[in-house]
Amino acid sequence: METTKLSSKGQVILPKSIRVAHNWDAGIEFAVEDTPDGVLLRPLKPFTPTRLKDVYGCAAYKGKAKSLEELEAGIKAAVKDRHARGRY
Repeated sequence: METTKLSSKGQVILPKSIRVAHNWDAGIEFAVEDTPDGVLLRPLKPFTPTRLKDVYGCAAYKGKAKSLEELEAGIKAAVKDRHARGRY
């Protein structure tokens, strides 16, 4: 069993071994419940689960169909732009 302390700001640090075991990264949100035995932290799901058939076609492209060459040129331009901004 590991221990932690409550800071003057009301913050609690979860031990690294627990964060790693649950794959919890910085920014994860928790539901906090007061129980008879103490406090229960339950991770919130970032969004409700969806099925492909529920969202298929929701971002439909309404313009003229692009050729493979146009798609490849667009990808190449986007990668070049990201490199120029130091994103890779």
